[in-house]
Amino acid sequence: MCMSNDKNINLNISEYEPAHRDTDEEANFLNDVASGNMERVHENCDAHRFTDSTGVGNLSADPVQNLKYHMVVTAALVTRKCIKKGLEPERAFRMSDYYIRKLDSASSLAEVELIHNSMVLDFTGKMRFLKRDKGLSRPITRCVNYIYSHIYERITVSELAAHSGVSESYLSREFVKELGISVSNYIREKKVELAIELLANTDESILDIACKLSFSSQSHFIDIFKSATGMTPAKYRASGNYHIRE
Repeated sequence: MCMSNDKNINLNISEYEPAHRDTDEEANFLNDVASGNMERVHENCDAHRFTDSTGVGNLSADPVQNLKYHMVVTAALVTRKCIKKGLEPERAFRMSDYYIRKLDSASSLAEVELIHNSMVLDFTGKMRFLKRDKGLSRPITRCVNYIYSHIYERITVSELAAHSGVSESYLSREFVKELGISVSNYIREKKVELAIELLANTDESILDIACKLSFSSQSHFIDIFKSATGMTPAKYRASGNYHIRE
């Protein structure tokens, strides 16, 4: 008798549950992000598909928390899809962590949507650049991946050359030829990019961040950061302009 009642309850509930969205829509969206299709991803964001609850599972009774949960799911799917399509894993997970942490301070649906849209557009932009640079030679690809994986360390051209299996002169020459920037400037740019994330999401002091990123001194870090962003780290943190740039 009890089993029969449970069946009736399940049937009654299912009658009122909306059908979930076609999985093709999700797959197409993930493909747009991973292929760097900025126009299509912008269209999706402009249409507010992320906040449209039609055909989407209810993960929390609180609408804001529900949307946050869905964004975490989206972040996981986007991250793994982009890694599969060639985005360096350490970089992808760092980006995902950055945007998920930003959810902590979101208190409205609009704020969560803004963070979501910033995330998917950021991933799309990275994949667009990756697609552009898909023709990188194997030594330069190994070099770039090593930089992302050891970004907290002091990285030298000699160790990059050894890791890539080429001479220092060859690496320096080909790096500029293929990426249009010197190895040392590329490393500095990526350290500044990570510094922006640390300024946005931690209370670590400027000195601690400089040490964590293996700058020779706090003043050296400030000079490099100001040269890249036009502001000192302290002013940048106070501005709230935490855009991760390519």
